[in-house]
Amino acid sequence: MPLPQEFHDIARRVNNWGRWGPDDELGTLNLITPDVVRAAAATVRTGRRIPLALPLRQDGVQTGAIPGRGNPLHTMVAINHEIFGPGTVATSDDTVTMGLQAATHWDGLTHVSHSGRLYNGRPADTVTAHRGATALGIEKATPILSRGVLLDVARARGTDRLPGGHAVTPEDLEAAEELAGTAVRSGDVVLVRTGQLRHYLAGDREAYAFPSPGLSVRTPEWFHAREVAAVANDTLTFEIFPPEIEDLWMPVHALHLVEMGMLQGQNWNLEELSAACAQEGRYAFLLSAVAEPFVGGTGSPVAPVAVL
Repeated sequence: MPLPQEFHDIARRVNNWGRWGPDDELGTLNLITPDVVRAAAATVRTGRRIPLALPLRQDGVQTGAIPGRGNPLHTMVAINHEIFGPGTVATSDDTVTMGLQAATHWDGLTHVSHSGRLYNGRPADTVTAHRGATALGIEKATPILSRGVLLDVARARGTDRLPGGHAVTPEDLEAAEELAGTAVRSGDVVLVRTGQLRHYLAGDREAYAFPSPGLSVRTPEWFHAREVAAVANDTLTFEIFPPEIEDLWMPVHALHLVEMGMLQGQNWNLEELSAACAQEGRYAFLLSAVAEPFVGGTGSPVAPVAVL
């Protein structure tokens, strides 16, 4: 089914193609300027570090519903091997097979396409079987270090976890922004907490996966207006699932990645951060979320850290 006119209307309003030149491969990461980074560093007061990544484990968040996106399979290939002979120093080595978007990750700009195009108008067929993303690969993403802002939508709505059918709206984001006591500004990385990850942390990954609250198709314009550099949340699907508009699947992915050139992250653990921000009464911090530079990758695992 063709994408509806409503989608194309929003796409036209948030489109960033050509904004940073015809050859740009960074998209909204261009908004993380040296001045933005210096301001982000100034948010650090206590030096408290809060990890936001899920452990990489074989019984992770993936349920098998997405073909090929396997949980990490960890295999030992050497155990206390005295490689230089008996009595010498021994080494142990291991290997991992996993989907690059299996756990806490960034979606790269080539993760989705629509109408045969990727960000900045590049043809979708620049993603190939042998080389992966020949343009816009995740390795092009600059080191992501910026001011992070937690928009704790669940807490702003007075709950631990949003219901599965809740579409996070611009009004929800503004309520969470008011709770945070700080305005989202150009170059920020916004973390949207729904509380959905509490299902997975309680041992129920099926409930975590479906149904899921997530971002509404109305939110890309909100992020675009505020010049947000990247967005991540604590769900498997990122946007509301099942979709809010019948038969319109993954519209937020397409608007963010293709039209805006904005990375988005999933499966981020925001629970400890939520408690810490509420305790300290501040929701802005230094965020380190550097993607692993897999050449040609359409996404990357990430181990983000918030520094308060």
